[in-house]
This record gives sequence, structure tokens and C-alpha cells, in this order.
Amino acid sequence: MKEKPSASPSAEGDEAPTALPPLDFSTFILSLASTAMVHLGGLPRPDESAPEPDLPAAKQAIDMLNMLEEKTRGNLDDSEQKLLRSILYDLRVAYVDATKSKAKGD
Repeated sequence: MKEKPSASPSAEGDEAPTALPPLDFSTFILSLASTAMVHLGGLPRPDESAPEPDLPAAKQAIDMLNMLEEKTRGNLDDSEQKLLRSILYDLRVAYVDATKSKAKGD
């Protein structure tokens, strides 16, 4: 029986996949926050140079973080709780600013 070739970079210059860091609560929260910032137009989307805000999608991501805050209350360590509160505050402020900009026709 022949052995299957190992998954390694090809001679054409493909790179081997990089290992992702272990998933913990903080990494999960930061991932959701990054998604919200992309939707707010604060971070470029992978396929666009100039981000276009998607306020309903941003609100949904912020609402998910808010739900996580409510559902995990009393179960987070101090650093996780501070991170979540800080991220929610920053995203809410950015959402209000984006809403005001859109209302002005920016």
C-alpha cells in the first residue's frame, strides 16, 4: 500500500497554512468586534479598498456582543469582562458616529 503524500507547499510557491491561535473567549470577542468595525467602515473589507458602512450588519454584530455580555454575566474573569465592556463601548460610539455621518449625507 502506498503512503499518501503529505500536505506540504507545492513547488509552485504555495505557502503552508498557518496555525491559528487557540480560540478563547477574548479571541472570539475580538473577532466579533473586528466584524462590527468592518461593517462600520472602520476597517477595510478584504475585497475592497474603501470600506462602505453596512449599519444594519454592524448593529447586529454589536447586538451579538451585547447578548454575550448579558448571557455570560458572572461567568467571566475580570480581564474578559473589562475587554467586553470596553469593546461594546467603543463600538457603540462608532455606531452612533457612523449613523450621524450617514444622516448628514457623508
